[in-house]
Order: sequence, then structure tokens, then C-alpha cells
Amino acid sequence: MNYQQTIAYLFAQLPMYSRIGAVAYKEDLHNSIALCNALNNPQTKFKSIHIAGTNGKGSTSHMLAAMLQQAGYKTGLYTSPHLKDFRERIKINGEMIDQDFVVDFVQRTQTISETIEPSFFELTMAMAFDYFAQQQVDIAIIETGLGGRLDSTNIITPILSIITNIGYDHMNILGDTLEKIAGEKAGIIKPGVPVVIGEWLPETKPIFVSKATQCNAPIYFASDKYVADELVLTTQTLHCSITSSTSHLKENFILDLNGIYQAKNLCSVLYAESILLQHGFTINKAAEKYALANTKRLTGLHGRWDVIGQNPMLVLDVAHNEDGIKQMLEQIKWINKNEPAIHRTVHFVIGMVKDKEVSTVLSLLPANAVYYFTNAHIPRALPADELQIKSAAFNLKGDCFDDVNAAIKVAKQGATKEDLIIVCGSIFLVGEAEM
Repeated sequence: MNYQQTIAYLFAQLPMYSRIGAVAYKEDLHNSIALCNALNNPQTKFKSIHIAGTNGKGSTSHMLAAMLQQAGYKTGLYTSPHLKDFRERIKINGEMIDQDFVVDFVQRTQTISETIEPSFFELTMAMAFDYFAQQQVDIAIIETGLGGRLDSTNIITPILSIITNIGYDHMNILGDTLEKIAGEKAGIIKPGVPVVIGEWLPETKPIFVSKATQCNAPIYFASDKYVADELVLTTQTLHCSITSSTSHLKENFILDLNGIYQAKNLCSVLYAESILLQHGFTINKAAEKYALANTKRLTGLHGRWDVIGQNPMLVLDVAHNEDGIKQMLEQIKWINKNEPAIHRTVHFVIGMVKDKEVSTVLSLLPANAVYYFTNAHIPRALPADELQIKSAAFNLKGDCFDDVNAAIKVAKQGATKEDLIIVCGSIFLVGEAEM
């Protein structure tokens, strides 16, 4: 098979959660262990950082990767899902995995794949580990796919674990309470390995502390250590100040990830950086500041309050669950508060998947906005007309479109130059939008 045939095989033949949902999720690590055993356990041949959380783990992963590669370390980065190209999932120093390696890996693992029938994510994870080992990376940032305890990536023993936050998502798999979800995410905490918790809630903090105590793992709470304030948002940047609760020193930062929620992720990144420095890594201030101001350029991250057009402002945002939507609405509120002279109508180009808490998300959205209901072209997608019907119960009104780009075109035609158009509700919908 050539590369295109190989990718078609991966998408068509292997169960893929992003396409078909929970039936693709394997509730144990047997396949991950078997695959890596067959590959001589590549995950043991490089240092790693393991990142879980309901929201923010992708941004946190990319900021850390940018910082480490800018500091001179050969840095692997494994994230999911991808927006445009499968190879976005596996990168070294911002460069996507070679097409030839993808083809060769699938051929090398064909026999064991036919025997154990791994999921798409399980095989992709093993591919990343094998690639990082062969390329002899200094360190790899590994983002969990779903949960933590039973996530395919949870066969690594990292030098540092990070859990960004806990919110309601994937409740059909992870549990219907914050405590249950936190318990699954806490499954990445390993014996003796320090863990940074980005944000905690009264329901989740005891879960993390208990697991860390069981594992004799040092635990650090970023939101207790750092306070972010003095936020200034521009079209392409976020300016903020971070104050340490111990030293009381204040430091200014510029991020090219310009969602105001990125200030919280930055606190986790800075705490992680301090622990890496204790582990012997060298990251000077120039490298740190440059990396944070150029994360998108260095790592290729997109879709996080990604402003891709002006007059009207057009934003792509992968917000798709309760917490993500709340953060997006806070961003809109912040913009309106700081630009009071501008009368903005918000236009939502929105599509969701069937197994999300659709009604919960819709209940949060403003009735005074204009809606364009659409869907990604995957089996999991909720058809646009069904989303329109569900939205009517919350007094959200708009037309249906079978293609996100058709919806965007009509939204741009109907908006004034002062208005705001946001494409959101599904990572896969954002992935189909033309940038």
C-alpha cells in the first residue's frame, strides 16, 4: 500500500472512536501492551510527560512541547484527534511523522493487528512510541485520548504527569459524577512520579490527593501556586501577568494561544517547567518566552480561539462540552466588555456529535445569537436537522446546512463587519472548516 491507501485502511478497517464512538473504546490495556511488546517496548526508550484532563490538555501539551524544543531538546508530541492531516497526531519538533514511516509501520504490524484487532487509537499510539524511540527523542509529550486509567497511553512511566482539570465529558464511559471522572483521570498518577494538577474542585481534590498518597507521588496544585491576572486580549495574542503565591514575584507573558482560558493552562505549564528544571532540564527565559509567544508556529496547533478572518471576525474553536462552551462564552463576554463601543451580533456555526451532552450545551447558548446548524461528515455526527429541532427547545433559531463551509459562507454574508462568527461544537466540524 502507498500512504493514501494506508491511511484509508487505518480509517476504514480499525475501530475509530472519533468516527463511531464508544464501541471503539477498549476498556483495558491488553492490546496496548501486546502491540508494544511486539515492538520491543519502545515506550521505555525515551523520557515522557503524560497529560490528561477534560479540557486544555492539547494546549498544555503544545505549549510544553514548544518550550522544550525551543530549549534545544528533540521533542516528540503525541496528541489527538487531528484536524486536517492524520500526521498531526505524531510530531517531532513540530514536524509531522514521515509518510514512509506510517506505511512501513502498518505493514510491520499487520500480522499482530490481524491477531489482536486493535482500535485505531491503540495502533496510532504504538506508532507514535515506535517513531519516537527510533528517532531517539530527548523527551515526548504524550496526551491521553480519553480518560486516563484505561487509556491506551497509560502504559508509559513518565517523569511527570499533568491533569489539567475535570469537567463533564464522555460521561457514558468515564462516569456521571465529577468524582468518578476524576478517578479515571487520576489513573495516570504513577508511583513516585510528580503530578501537577491544573485546576481542582472540592469534589476532585480529595481524589487526586488520595491517589497521589497511595502512589507516594509528589502532588502540586498550579492554581494554588500561581495567580493569573491583568489579561489583555488582541486578535492574535493574549497578554497576562502571573504572580507566584510563594515568592510574590510577578512576571508578564505573551501567548499566541489567545483564549483567555489559556492563562490557566499557562499556570500548569509553568509549574511543570519548574519541576523539569529540578530534573536537570535547562530552559532559559528567552527560550521560554519565545516558545509561549510562538506555540502555534512551533507546533502547528490550531482551533483554540483561532481567529482566521476579520470584518467580520471569524473564529474556529473546538469547544464541544459544558466547560469548553462556558469558557468560549466567557471569551465573548470579555470581548464585549472591553469593546463597548462595538455592537456585535454573534453568529454560531455549530455542529455536535450524538454522544455528547447536547441539551446541556444548548442550554448554555444565548437565544439572541444567530445560528447555522450543520454537521461533520462522520458517523458520530448529529444530523443538522436533529440539532435544529433540539435547539428549538432552547429558543435557538437558525437554518440547516450539510456542510460547515456552506454555513460559514452564509454567515459571512449575513454578518456586519463588526459581528463575530464562531465555528464550534465539534472538533471534527472545525477540522472540516477551510482555514
